[in-house]
Amino acid sequence: MKQEKFRIRMSQNDSKKRMLRSITQTKRSCSSLLPRLASICTLASPFAAGSYPLSIPPAATFVSSPGFIRRRHDNIRSASSQQRLSASGLALASFGNQRGHHPILESGTLFGGAIGHRRGPSTSLSQSISSSHSETETKSGRMDEIDTNDSSSDSAAEYFDTQKFDAYEAAIEEIISKRNVVRDFKKNEADLTSVKARLVERKRRLPSWGIEEYLQPEKKRGEGGSINNNNDDENLPVVAKVNGEQQQQQQQQHSEEAAAIIEFPDTKQKLRERSNLYLSATNTTSQHHKLSTVLLAHLADHCAKNRSPEPLYIAWEKILEQGLMPLSRTLSTYLYVLSLEGDNEDDGDRKNNDNNSSQERDIAAEVAMFHDALYEPTEKTITLLVKSLVRRGDARGAEALLDGIADGPLGQLRHRTTSPILKLYCQRGEIDAALRLYHRMRTTSRVKMDAATYADFIAAVAEQGYFRSDSECILGAEDLGYERSCGPELLDALITEMAEDVMDISEESARVLRNGLAAGFRESGLTTLSDSEGMKPTATPSDNGALVADRVSIDKDTAKCPATGTTLRLIVLEQSQRVHVHDTLLEMAREKSKEYTSKLAAKGRATKDAAEKAEQATQILTEFSQWLDNREGKPYTAIVDGANVAYFGWGKINVHQLVHMVEALENQGEHPLVVFPQKYTWKKFHLRKGVIQVLQDEELELINRLKEKDQMYVVPPMCLDDLYWMLASVSNQTTSTSGETIAQMAVPKNDASGRFPGLRPLVISNDKMRDHKMDLLEERAFRRWCCSHIVNYNFTDFIENSWEEREIRFCAADLFSDEIQGNERANGDGDGGGGGGSGMVWHFPVSEWDANERFCLRLPA
Repeated sequence: MKQEKFRIRMSQNDSKKRMLRSITQTKRSCSSLLPRLASICTLASPFAAGSYPLSIPPAATFVSSPGFIRRRHDNIRSASSQQRLSASGLALASFGNQRGHHPILESGTLFGGAIGHRRGPSTSLSQSISSSHSETETKSGRMDEIDTNDSSSDSAAEYFDTQKFDAYEAAIEEIISKRNVVRDFKKNEADLTSVKARLVERKRRLPSWGIEEYLQPEKKRGEGGSINNNNDDENLPVVAKVNGEQQQQQQQQHSEEAAAIIEFPDTKQKLRERSNLYLSATNTTSQHHKLSTVLLAHLADHCAKNRSPEPLYIAWEKILEQGLMPLSRTLSTYLYVLSLEGDNEDDGDRKNNDNNSSQERDIAAEVAMFHDALYEPTEKTITLLVKSLVRRGDARGAEALLDGIADGPLGQLRHRTTSPILKLYCQRGEIDAALRLYHRMRTTSRVKMDAATYADFIAAVAEQGYFRSDSECILGAEDLGYERSCGPELLDALITEMAEDVMDISEESARVLRNGLAAGFRESGLTTLSDSEGMKPTATPSDNGALVADRVSIDKDTAKCPATGTTLRLIVLEQSQRVHVHDTLLEMAREKSKEYTSKLAAKGRATKDAAEKAEQATQILTEFSQWLDNREGKPYTAIVDGANVAYFGWGKINVHQLVHMVEALENQGEHPLVVFPQKYTWKKFHLRKGVIQVLQDEELELINRLKEKDQMYVVPPMCLDDLYWMLASVSNQTTSTSGETIAQMAVPKNDASGRFPGLRPLVISNDKMRDHKMDLLEERAFRRWCCSHIVNYNFTDFIENSWEEREIRFCAADLFSDEIQGNERANGDGDGGGGGGSGMVWHFPVSEWDANERFCLRLPA
């Protein structure tokens, strides 16, 4: 009985095994048949003459209809997956032209000749079949030639690029012995050898798939019209399918047109399809397939370290061939390395190759789109896609791509993303579009316009002649808020905007501006300069009706321009900015005290709570401010950084030198106040680590004499003396000045008493204030404060004794500001003011020129 039961059980097991073998054989048959079926269906379909290659998912069901093959997937994309793909959809749609074509799929212009060229609507089926082997293989997605043992099917298209493959193979050989690579392969040499062997195969194991296969859209019926199969939708706009409010806005925008909506299937599903085909064709295990991704990730790190993008070209082909899914970090590394080559391109080379750029394959853009289809889009990927479009001359497509993400997390535009589009508009002379984008960039908080961008844009407008009085108007300029859409007034408006954001320009930008004006005013006779040609200074007065775009040297005593006779202004801090400096210094006293006490605490020297000392430091500085406002007597017209002056040139405190400075200022008609740290008034003090200084009785007597004359303010310990003399420079000294304003305290030029011209009080210091610059004011206001108040000095060397009186050379505060400024045109006698002619005279500081030199710009009257 037991033997019978055992025999029956064994028979059942054999039946199960036979059934499993039968199922396995059936699967293998279907697996080999499915690619051939795909090829047959593709060639039989009108799509074979169009632009949409057919890929067959494992669980696809074919539905017969006239000339149309529909694909249904068992998997349904989630909402998060759709959101990830939206950016890729927008990118693909943006790469179309204005009529809505999809050049990635229709013309291959994004990915170049390797993808194949477009076969238009009139291309017949026979013409499609008679195309080159590589193009037919790529466009139709044929899978009926995966038999790698058939030598008769060998062709150049079945092999990777030999020249690029050599660099790739050498890089693979270099990294396989590295410790981190061996560790990731768990020291399994057999796995590493097997994976390496697959990756360095020069012959393709599957027909080539481009990136468009993984981002292949499905066209569906739009709300405003229908999609037919005879390419009648040639003139319909392509709208990327997106989610929520953005989708509604785009549908509303095209509600009057027949809109073809593009839906992107799950890229991950496409990768699974491709990887299954590759595993079946090569008998590779899934474990080795995953390890290929790991090894190519190490290759990316290796190329990043060596700044060598060449090996990644073949690595990217291997990813597409095998259906690999790298991590987001790995794709980001690919983007970084591949962008190195694009960033190093010379602009001139780009212009020379402009005609061929549409046929070049942009691997970085492919990786960017691939990344955005799998993961969340990043600023880097969007920027690469924009630059790719710009290289192909499609500025409007690039701008449309940015419009598509305007409401998303990447909606805040940035300068590096938008400036290439603006530059292309300018190069093509599309000034109306350039002005619209320029205005958009200026009004976007995340876009920080630089001097070069401003100069390039203004030069482009000038080159097209829009600053001429007889010029045509720029379309849409008035809608953007400009009072005049052409002529000198438009130039004044644009440079005024420029002056709000930048303070100086480079010599290159000055040359660009000059050449743009020379092209726009050809009758002026102004010569253009080559890139290697410097701009020579001119001191020749120019006729009031002539164009001026020259390098000039401003008279430091009169602030007058030799070419135009215009007098430059000293632009000072506004009252609100002075109050801001005052309040900021009080806050800085608190923060600096906390930093100092923290350092002492780290050394074990702090005795009181840091917060208590910080509040005490703030209170003492506040009392100093109140003392300045409430004290009676003569107002202080010169504030001396006592420590800076006493220490200058000695490496220790020289009280005699400090007294010489006070006396020199008094001889100039100033009433000085010395701000001096308390420890330097002691008999003995630590100067620096390991150095103790002892003052002589005579030096102590000099210090006491300054105190008695109310010419020295002693800063208490634990307080930063810099904050005191900076605050004194913006104090109104209300009581002592009897309510006079800063402007009323200013000394005019050519003062009879010989006083330095300019604002009061002066600040005597050689301190560069690197520690306080960014905390105190933004750069423009800080520069205005320095130009208006700071006076540098120098002592001549002493001969015998350090206490001997020596000559002091002062570098007075500026008479004119070190920033871009515009002034009214001077009249005939050069006195400035009223002028004859339209437009202003502009002067630009140039970073490479001397301090008193400016680039002068004036339009003809």
